[in-house]
Amino acid sequence: MKARTRSHAKDAALLTSLAESIGSALGTIAAKANAAQKALGRSSAVHVVEREGKRLARKSKRAVRKTTKATAASLKRSKVAKAARRGLRRASSSVKRATHRK
Repeated sequence: MKARTRSHAKDAALLTSLAESIGSALGTIAAKANAAQKALGRSSAVHVVEREGKRLARKSKRAVRKTTKATAASLKRSKVAKAARRGLRRASSSVKRATHRK
């Protein structure tokens, strides 16, 4: 019986060629999927800009709170504001008394 070495060599070459083409196709698909994922995902520049914008908004809100609290506190303490409130209370109480008398 004669050994068939030639057909084995052909089969091996065909299988190697097939495996290479499958690997190449899979690599191409993986590269395209990676590119699509990067295109859909946020870039680092966008992420930095969003983070800095949020930080700026927080700082400005904090500054507004501090200034409004400070002005409100100074208004509560000022003599003019106290006198105005006192006058307002007197006026409202006299109106209430007048309505109760009738």
